[in-house]
Amino acid sequence: MSAALDEFCGSVFWNASYLARPDADLPVCFQQTVLVWVPLGFFWILAPWQLLPMCRSRTKKSSVTKLYIIKQVLATLLMLTAVAELALAFVEDTEQNPLPAVLYTNPSLYIATWLLVLLIHDARRFCLCRDSGVLFCFWALSLLCGILPFQSLLRRALQEPISDVPRFVLFFIFYGLQLLLFLVSGCSDIAPETKEITKKVRGPCGIWLGEISLLHSTVFKGYRKPLEVEDVWELKDKDKTRAIYTTFEKNMKTAVKKAQAELEKRKRKRRRQEGDHGNNMSKAQSQDVLVLEEKQPKKKKKGNKEDASLRKDFPRGWLVKTLCKTFWQNLLMSVAFKLVHDGLVFVSPQLLKLLIAFVSDEESFVWQGYLYAILLFLTALIQSLCLQQYFSLCFQLGTNVRASLIAAIYKKALTMSSTTRKESTVGETVNLMSADAQRFMDMTNFVHQLWSSPLQIILSIVFLWGELGPSVLAGIAVMVLLIPINGFLVAKAKTIQVSGGWKILPGEHPLTLVIPQILKLFAWEPSFEKRVNEIRARELKNLVNFSYLQSISIFVFTCAPFLVSLASFAVYVLVDENNILDAQKAFTAISLFNVLRFPMAMLPLVLSSLVQTNVSTARLERYLGGEDMDTSAIHHNPIAGRWTSRSATFAWEQDGNAAIRDITLDIVPGSLVAVVGAVGSGKSSLVSAMLGEMENVKGHINIQGSLAYVPQQAWIQNATLKDNILFGSELDEARYQQVIKACALLPDLALLPAGDQTEIGEKGINLSGGQKQRVSLARAVYSNADIYILDDPLSAVDAHVGKYLFEHVLGPKGLLQNKTRILVTHSISFLPQVDNIVVLVAGAVSEHGSYSTLLANRGAFAQFLNTYGSQEENASEKNTPGTGNTGGLRRLEGLKNSTNSLEKAQEEPPKKLKGQQLIEKETVETGKVKFSMYLRYLRAVGLWYSFWVAMGYVAQYVAFVGTNLWLSAWTDDAQHYLNQTYPVEQRDLRIGVFGALGVSQALFLLFATILSAQGAVRASRVMHQQLLSNILRVPMSFFDTTPTGRIVNRFAKDIFTIDETIPMSFRSWLSCFMAIISTLLMICLATPFFALVIIPLSIFYYFVLRFYVSTSRQLRRLDSVTRSPIYSHFGETVSGLSVIRAYGHQERFLQQNENTMDINQKTVYSWIISNRWLAIRLEFVGSLVVFFSALLAVISKGTLEGGIVGLSVSSALNVTQTLNWLVRTSSELETNIVAVERVYEYTKVKNEAPWVTEKRPPRGWPSKGEIQFVDYKVRYRPELELVLQGITCNIGSTEKVGVVGRTGAGKSSLTNCLFRVLEAAGGSIFIDEVDIATIGLHDLRQNLTIIPQDPVLFTGTLRMNLDPFDQYTDEEVWKALELAHLKTYVQTLPEGLLHLVSEGGENLSVGQRQLVCLARALLRKAKILILDEATAAVDLETDHLIQTTIRSEFADCTVLTIAHRLHTIMDSNRVLVLQAGRIVEYDSPEELLQKQGVFSSMAKDAGITATESTPL
Repeated sequence: MSAALDEFCGSVFWNASYLARPDADLPVCFQQTVLVWVPLGFFWILAPWQLLPMCRSRTKKSSVTKLYIIKQVLATLLMLTAVAELALAFVEDTEQNPLPAVLYTNPSLYIATWLLVLLIHDARRFCLCRDSGVLFCFWALSLLCGILPFQSLLRRALQEPISDVPRFVLFFIFYGLQLLLFLVSGCSDIAPETKEITKKVRGPCGIWLGEISLLHSTVFKGYRKPLEVEDVWELKDKDKTRAIYTTFEKNMKTAVKKAQAELEKRKRKRRRQEGDHGNNMSKAQSQDVLVLEEKQPKKKKKGNKEDASLRKDFPRGWLVKTLCKTFWQNLLMSVAFKLVHDGLVFVSPQLLKLLIAFVSDEESFVWQGYLYAILLFLTALIQSLCLQQYFSLCFQLGTNVRASLIAAIYKKALTMSSTTRKESTVGETVNLMSADAQRFMDMTNFVHQLWSSPLQIILSIVFLWGELGPSVLAGIAVMVLLIPINGFLVAKAKTIQVSGGWKILPGEHPLTLVIPQILKLFAWEPSFEKRVNEIRARELKNLVNFSYLQSISIFVFTCAPFLVSLASFAVYVLVDENNILDAQKAFTAISLFNVLRFPMAMLPLVLSSLVQTNVSTARLERYLGGEDMDTSAIHHNPIAGRWTSRSATFAWEQDGNAAIRDITLDIVPGSLVAVVGAVGSGKSSLVSAMLGEMENVKGHINIQGSLAYVPQQAWIQNATLKDNILFGSELDEARYQQVIKACALLPDLALLPAGDQTEIGEKGINLSGGQKQRVSLARAVYSNADIYILDDPLSAVDAHVGKYLFEHVLGPKGLLQNKTRILVTHSISFLPQVDNIVVLVAGAVSEHGSYSTLLANRGAFAQFLNTYGSQEENASEKNTPGTGNTGGLRRLEGLKNSTNSLEKAQEEPPKKLKGQQLIEKETVETGKVKFSMYLRYLRAVGLWYSFWVAMGYVAQYVAFVGTNLWLSAWTDDAQHYLNQTYPVEQRDLRIGVFGALGVSQALFLLFATILSAQGAVRASRVMHQQLLSNILRVPMSFFDTTPTGRIVNRFAKDIFTIDETIPMSFRSWLSCFMAIISTLLMICLATPFFALVIIPLSIFYYFVLRFYVSTSRQLRRLDSVTRSPIYSHFGETVSGLSVIRAYGHQERFLQQNENTMDINQKTVYSWIISNRWLAIRLEFVGSLVVFFSALLAVISKGTLEGGIVGLSVSSALNVTQTLNWLVRTSSELETNIVAVERVYEYTKVKNEAPWVTEKRPPRGWPSKGEIQFVDYKVRYRPELELVLQGITCNIGSTEKVGVVGRTGAGKSSLTNCLFRVLEAAGGSIFIDEVDIATIGLHDLRQNLTIIPQDPVLFTGTLRMNLDPFDQYTDEEVWKALELAHLKTYVQTLPEGLLHLVSEGGENLSVGQRQLVCLARALLRKAKILILDEATAAVDLETDHLIQTTIRSEFADCTVLTIAHRLHTIMDSNRVLVLQAGRIVEYDSPEELLQKQGVFSSMAKDAGITATESTPL
């Protein structure tokens, strides 16, 4: 081979003696062949792919740019140089001295190559990205290979005159042109017409340089001002959720099919095993047996488990396969990059070894040293590029996996059958999305560690064995021993977290369970504070233990590297006299041990994460493999507007009991059909069956035309009111106005701050129940469907509104008169006007026909009328809020504000900000965190603590430097004692001191971490205490404008951050900082000139850090801000599924979900790339540190020992990681310290008046219970109008006064004023001659009693709900229960008074809750009692009981009743009628009825006549 090449070049191809001299050089032939052909080979292999766009592309070429022209000109010039060289060869070639072949072949190859380059430049004009990565790499490679001929030509020219001038000149022209092309192709070339697109699309064109240069612009932008979502690039089409999900879904379908087939096989096999006892039955019978067995899992028989598993079994094992199939390209590329990186990791220690040998060897040539330094630099550089490319791919994979999973979950939710839906709550489903998909994302980032870690471990051990022989096993044994110790500590920490019920979850925080208003009205704050502080104390105790464990595990982790090297070196030296530790061995071993640490630490983590991902996989497979909704029973045969059903029988779950049986109905188009029946007779089930939400048993339903559906509980989206009504349809202004008018929404729009542009909070929180219902109705009416299914829409609105809606919308003259309407209703008053009535009893139709026919039949319906009709003679009285199943509605409002009487909610928006938004936007902190926050935190920790922690870290790193210097001195002994025996006592001293220094290093760290743990707990205690005591003292208005979720977030998430994350961040920041300082110190000790290099490097580093941290912080914030809409939109969709399906809007919601996700994806992408931007720059700094430490060692060769060089370069090799970490921890610390800021913000909220003042009321006040209002005015907030406009009235002692008024008249404001929830804007209130504004809030509130509109209970015992302060004896409590008619019920409970009340009192009925509140009032027995529509949610019988109790027990008290049902106040002494904040009438009810004023007209609406005003 070599001979052939010799002939080809006409000179020697290879001769080793060329290198064995100080001015080494490569043979000319080698330069002409290998160095030319390597880059060309690379190029020719990859070039054809670059030409593909020419053949395939349908797009037309983009226009010519300046850059393009420059590239083509340069390439043409290159071609000309090649042509000139070829011509030169022909000219010189004569018979006498023929030229070697190489002078012909190379120029010819080059001509072909440059032609191809010209073609590629042209082909790239078809692409959006006109730069070619292949060309860029080719230029780089060509330039690198050209350096060698370049330097040898120069050296020769300097030594002697140039022999071949033309070729000499041509080479330098050629090299210069290539350099220019390299620089030009690094800039991104964008055609003017595609500029806009490329600006938006992520990842600019091309090459790393391009990508990273464009990132520059984002990073600079992020540094100058906080980034907004608009500043982030758009995704490329292939990265959009839709594109990713389409491929994923295709693969998923095939995989799930296979998996379901497997599942069937498993089931059959199992049946066969069990079927032995069923052999004599027919197949159908044995199926029945199976069904029966499944229905009775209670029988403890052996088959039981199998049956359960048969039902619980689901298609398995398809998810991971699908993911691999979808993303295989990404996986392959990342494997390739990771392999290159893992290989290069082991090159550095070998180079280090050569470098140390070079320094120790007097004979070696200088050029070798420079070569090693350059190679070290290049290895580090390529390693970092590969690693970053790999990480980038992994993170992209992660986000894409998450996107496809979330999209799949969302789509599944829309098509899922009701049985599958029952298996998981909304919360669990949202969890699938947030937790499980996230877990997959985290796993994909490290999935390659599964093969890479073992590979690295094996390689390290192999190389170490080469250095130290078997004594390596000692070091590895130590490592392996440390793994279980660490595992034990982790497990212990986990048990602490679990056992302590440690960390209150956001949903379980006491604050969410207590509605602030109730605390204020009953003056219970101190008791509540005490309770929270007890919980907190337990929490902190666990936190301390947890932190101590953490310190120990950090201690173990720090000891690890040093113990490993100690064990290995000690064993190596002690085993054999002749083993002397020299620098090469020691430092190569140390750098290999450092390599080993990472995979050793990662492997257990990855495995445990794999286990968790397994759980998630199972959950996702069960959910995504579940059954879809089966709507085959709903036919759509063309009989216009007809609705028919033939013996339809439906059940809620397969094989369950039928909820509706044999329903056969024909509904004429355009008729109004009422469905009536007692509670639980299957009215709502019938509706669900029509919508296809139930499992069909037999029969079918035929629906012709489009559907609109109004559910019983209105489903409102978090959007503007207008969007809620349009629901994705086009806006037709005239019809829209007509609908709004018909649905009685005009008065509400006038009240809302921004009319129909008002933003409605989640679950419609700023609308009252009635408003929500009307919006829901308006949505249906606007949709202009053929068939309307209305599930009791009138139950949530007041009587007169119900009447209005019936007349204008539903009734024979309403907007929908020509449509088919199916109306489920409780209200009897409308029945005479409907065309047809269907009476349901126990899920079957008992009779149907018109009103008159049914009355004549004297069947169930006639009885029903007799029972209820008497109570509702001429008014639909039952249609007041809170009857039927509207408890849920009422509870939603309760979330907003406990005594949020409907009209308060209705008049609430105007007292909100003048803007459209109900809730002030949560401030996203922008910009740099103020330094004062760090100080505030350190002050909370305690300044002495902080000082000593810092000192501990300093001491640790002093010991660290000491250890390393001692090691380097130890290795130099090998030189000093050359050819002598090594003294034993010297050896033992070396090992002993090395050990002692290492141990002291770990001990200092232990001291620092334990101190910091105590300090951190102290800070947590202080901050939580300040936050809690302040939040309990803020005025009510604060809770109105701040969602509970946000306050709880401060207590849960931010306090959690202060408890755990900030101390960790501070610690890692400190240790990173110290590690870098100590490394730089050691390098400076070895080569003092390095100090000069540090200065420019640290300036560069600082700038990169500042730029990056600000951008990264903003991108993180954008990520979390754009992520929550995904989950909230999902939660909303799941709760409104039946509505979305009924209207057939699944596609629109899928689309919306994809858009929401894309917005989140693009911030995540930018964050990933900005991390890469940073990492490449930082690792470049790291590589420079390595390069200079090696270079300086080479330069000062004669003066240095091998040991100190080894120390300096091996430290430098480690510094890259640490530099990276320092930036990470800095940005993490900045992100987390925001929590301190947020908590601090809430400790500064303005407080309400003091709880107790100097002026205390007399003992036993109020003794009479007289109330005087003197020209009393009040407004909700300074900038708003008055709500009560100068009220003056007297309420005598023991008088019973009813307060009435239309919605928004200010009834509830009146009670709020008595309790000083609202402070006066003018005038005053006197109770028993004491001005209530002069006494403390608690003195006032403890002496008034209220039974709030919404019965509020909180988690805890029944007794605690009645008497949180333990002020009363058990007898008194029982007495109160007896009077409240609860005694018998409580006695039947196993725990009696200690019965646990669940969240919000869910385990008591609404009526019972109301009675508990009554008992609470009876216990306090104050002189003044306020009833805020206390009986709205109670059936008539209980209502009667409550009224009697109040009459008898509170006979000697002053009672104010705020009423919605006028019946309840007809027996008051006097009635106070409010209108628009003024008193319009105030007299006894009899007088007012005669008067024909406001009151009598209200009474007429409610169907009360003067004759009927007798007490209930």
